[in-house]
Amino acid sequence: MTKADVVVAGGGVIGMTTALTLQGRGARVTVLTAHDPADTVSAVAAAVWYPSHTQEDPRVLRWARDTHAELRRQAADGVPGVVDRPTRMWLRHPYTGPPWWADACGDLTAEPAEPPYTALLRFTAPSVEMTPYLAWLRERLEAGGGQVVRRALGTLAEAYEFAPVVVNATGLAAGQLAADPAVYPARGHVLLVANPGLDVSVRDEDDPAGVTYVHPRRHDVVLGGTYDEGVAHTGPDPEEAAAIRRRCVALVPQLAEAPVLGERIGLRPVRRGGPRVEVDPADGRLVHAYGHGGAGVTLSWGCAAEVADLALAAA
Repeated sequence: MTKADVVVAGGGVIGMTTALTLQGRGARVTVLTAHDPADTVSAVAAAVWYPSHTQEDPRVLRWARDTHAELRRQAADGVPGVVDRPTRMWLRHPYTGPPWWADACGDLTAEPAEPPYTALLRFTAPSVEMTPYLAWLRERLEAGGGQVVRRALGTLAEAYEFAPVVVNATGLAAGQLAADPAVYPARGHVLLVANPGLDVSVRDEDDPAGVTYVHPRRHDVVLGGTYDEGVAHTGPDPEEAAAIRRRCVALVPQLAEAPVLGERIGLRPVRRGGPRVEVDPADGRLVHAYGHGGAGVTLSWGCAAEVADLALAAA
């Protein structure tokens, strides 16, 4: 077997965008993944650009800004699954000025709102349908000579069989593989309903009954959701599903008669302290890239550029 220059452990959106960025800079890349990219937690994501549950951090802001710009370029180029969505975000907390991430999207405006809201934010947020998008990422990688190998790792050291430099983009599994107790799951539950003609994404992050969002796609609408920190089961919950639907219909009444097409439940790979993106202090050939929580798509391309810098410097 011919070794690659870099092996990326993890086939979700962080791993695949990192692999493509490395390949674009001339590296031979192999992706190792326990699951087909189409079956990773990334495939469950509502995947609308928004730095959800991230803390103010100049590095995160840079990743978000660069990813916003890249996804808008992809939307303009007709990349499968990527479109620009006008977005409305209702606020209930006192509005004291633009949020810390406003500069990343570039077109945010605010206006007063009637109670129970305090303000309405409007901005453009790229939206990504993950099934066609993950397929496109894989096709691009393989067309450039990269490969995706199904392999569940017992240790990160096993990845050195494939390349002398390893990128650890294993998401929730990094808690065990990198012995990182800061990694934990946050359960996310969404419904898919038929699209009655919506084309605007709507959010109410401050709803006391639970985070609420409505994200239209070509043939359906993603209704969410939940952010249950520390909850690791993915079993169905009919009462929770009914509550999500009620909140979303209250937010967007046009959804009242939309039939339910399905539901998706996944575990976001969250990390206390934010994403870990660094060279391992004990192994200069290992670069970590995990802990992006529910903002994987939002931070993906910007983060991939930084990870590629670190990996190529280690090569």
